[in-house]
Amino acid sequence: MQNKIVMENMTVDELKEFFLNNGEKSFRALQYFQAIHKNRIFNPNNMTNFSNDLREKLDNYNDIKNCSIIKRIDSKLDNTKKYLIELSDGNIVETVFMEYKTHTSICLSTQIGCKMGCNFCASTKKSFVRNLQPYEMCAQIYLVENDLGIRINNMVLMGIGEPLDNYDNVIRFIDLITDKEGQDMSIRNITLSTCGLVDKIIKLADENIGINITISLHNPFDNERNQLMPIGNKYSIEEILDACDYYFDKTKRRIGFEYTVIESVNDSKKYMDKLVDLLKNRNCLLNLITLNPIEEFNQKSPDRNKMMEFMNYMNKNNVNTTIRRKQGIDIEGACGQLRINNMTKRGVE
Repeated sequence: MQNKIVMENMTVDELKEFFLNNGEKSFRALQYFQAIHKNRIFNPNNMTNFSNDLREKLDNYNDIKNCSIIKRIDSKLDNTKKYLIELSDGNIVETVFMEYKTHTSICLSTQIGCKMGCNFCASTKKSFVRNLQPYEMCAQIYLVENDLGIRINNMVLMGIGEPLDNYDNVIRFIDLITDKEGQDMSIRNITLSTCGLVDKIIKLADENIGINITISLHNPFDNERNQLMPIGNKYSIEEILDACDYYFDKTKRRIGFEYTVIESVNDSKKYMDKLVDLLKNRNCLLNLITLNPIEEFNQKSPDRNKMMEFMNYMNKNNVNTTIRRKQGIDIEGACGQLRINNMTKRGVE
């Protein structure tokens, strides 16, 4: 029996080799790639520029994986839309579409579950299952685009999972999604969020792809950050900052830092001063995030005045700082919440 391959994961060059090895002309590779990544035709049987014999041949080789939207929830407060997408093996991922005045953006998941164990994140509250393959990340974009009838021009890898823990698949996905023969998304419009896997940040810098990265910092003191984010036991803040400096030197891309503000936990002047000490001489942007409370993390969000005070203090002390606009807060907007609630309703643990 012929071993099947997932052709949706293949680059144009790999497809050329495949077609040539199977007695076909190399131009078929580009036709196939464009069918998937530009025209959204996923089944070879629907590729009308292929002969019946070629379609049959592809059907024998190609392990077609179907993904589908099973739920969409629209925010009543803004244009945010949250999607649950079912993969071919029955697992579910969460994807969020966001619309701004100047652009559209999509927040993608890179894993089913997450190993990182951050206390305040809903993504970690169900066990890690597996990494997503490149086509499953592409599918999140293509399904949402087809649903809304638009082309999305910005992407953040900030959904369920730690992108750098799924390094090879994420890099291949970026290669596919930025290919000029397909989606042709600009590298500069892609942002990857990581909790700080130092070795992978350095590896990504050496790839010299040039995507934007943002670090989930959330506390400027190692001993306290370790309690919120277990990854801190492996990599210190100093090591993470050194890796960020290396990334900036190699790519010239400004580094982002995310800081979830938790009332009476990390919002006092002591924390502001330490953040100033860490970031004041760096070409970076500090993004303050109001805590999205979850049942498993019994802490409170600061009020608007506190967030403004925090931001103004940082900017006054030469750390470029903004407050992230909250999107979709009425539709369980925090990462992983909708997926968890849906799994619970279905009796999935």
